[in-house]
Amino acid sequence: RVLVTGAGGSIGSELSRQLLLHRPASLVLMGRGENSLYEIEQELREKAGGSGTRLELIIGDIRDENLVRGVFSKIRPQVVFHAAAHKHVHYMEAQPGEAVKNNIRGTRLVAEASLDNGVERFVLISTDKAVRPRGMMGASKRVAELITSAMNGLGETRFIAVRFGNVLGSRGSVIPLFRRQIQAGGPVTVTHPEMTRYFMTISESVSLVIEAGLQGEGGEVFMLDMGKPVRIVDLARQLITLSGFEPDTDIEIRFSGLRPGEKIHEELFSVGQEYLKTRHEKILRFSQATPAWPELKRAVGKCETCAMDGCEDELRSLIREIVHDYQADTTVLVDKTSSPLSESHASQSE
Repeated sequence: RVLVTGAGGSIGSELSRQLLLHRPASLVLMGRGENSLYEIEQELREKAGGSGTRLELIIGDIRDENLVRGVFSKIRPQVVFHAAAHKHVHYMEAQPGEAVKNNIRGTRLVAEASLDNGVERFVLISTDKAVRPRGMMGASKRVAELITSAMNGLGETRFIAVRFGNVLGSRGSVIPLFRRQIQAGGPVTVTHPEMTRYFMTISESVSLVIEAGLQGEGGEVFMLDMGKPVRIVDLARQLITLSGFEPDTDIEIRFSGLRPGEKIHEELFSVGQEYLKTRHEKILRFSQATPAWPELKRAVGKCETCAMDGCEDELRSLIREIVHDYQADTTVLVDKTSSPLSESHASQSE
């Protein structure tokens, strides 16, 4: 019995597709977006056929404690993939309380319900933006990681987090935006001439998330090897060329500047952090220092209360007390990092 939160999103819907291939007894799709859930449910019902998997759809908000507890008590899932999250960096900078309510409170409620209802495995979908975060989105996801690590060992549930970067073609990603801008005749907007990001296809990233979730013993954070970072302006030029136009002649490329909370280069690991290779060449494993759950829960509770009250300045300070390397200064640049499998990053092999 498998439950996917955020099942209508790009990651959640692909998780649901791939999980269906494993023929679970039941697959529960949970999310807030009625239309997106309807679309993935209809697609999966056509594919389910005689697989024996029972599909169920639940429209609901992970921030609603009574609803979450009711769903878990009724469904009694054995495996939970927690994909529901707010992911847009600049939106979460403008509304930090929403980042806390959804990414922190929502994760806490789903994780606690998992623990209380005997879930065997809880897999959090995280992001490379949780590494030395500059914005509230990344900081809130880092707190979500800490919640899962701190709750591991409190019961039978194995809590696991999987971190990866940008997904090609997902809703809200840069590729669909560039395509729309090219079709409109330009300009194609790029944030900064040196900006780089790690990219992976959605199908590959999701298959690796499932693999990491299966091999996790509990308490770990896994990082998917995203290969080498790609310059966004190079990606824009390639898409313009593939569309039959000449960059800077037929289609203008315009630099719009960094938005609040953004970095020029994302990172895969914190400075000095050690990791282990796993049995899969594209999955890395590491541990992070985590407060005891009672201490972390008190700190998280203060953040949630502050978010509900709308005190944004105090909220950022409270988050900084939990995530010590959270720095909201977007002018601080970080070094480019190579592929995480290079010898300069690896401390030892498993």
